[in-house]
Amino acid sequence: MVSVPRGLLRRLFNREFRPADVAQQVVGGFLLAGPFVVTEEVWVLAGYMNVVQWAVTVAMVFAIGWGALYRADSDRDADDETEVAGIPYRFLTLMLVSFGSVLVLAYSFAAPQAFGADAYQTAKAVSIGAVFAVVGAATADSVF
Repeated sequence: MVSVPRGLLRRLFNREFRPADVAQQVVGGFLLAGPFVVTEEVWVLAGYMNVVQWAVTVAMVFAIGWGALYRADSDRDADDETEVAGIPYRFLTLMLVSFGSVLVLAYSFAAPQAFGADAYQTAKAVSIGAVFAVVGAATADSVF
């Protein structure tokens, strides 16, 4: 079993960002991602997306997440938060939850198999779902 030093956990989860905040992100991300994972239209759209459209979609997820955490909430400042490789830890968890919740749901429901998607189409479908998951995750993190 891997042991995590207590000092690292204290730095990552300070009084401004707690494990409860991650749990709120997870609930919000899963809540809004669910309907998009099982919708055939999302998988059809993903099949027609090209690389540029996919990159723009991923960039939108990052922009929405950053804006929701640090622009819409005037009490939160990215410079005051714990960072990992220069990126605020709260933002990293938000991106992980946003894409991860859609990915977990997609494979839990066997959506790629049901819609005949390969790995590339699945990645594009996940990015579409992440647009909505990031809204739910960031909102839950900011409101609660």
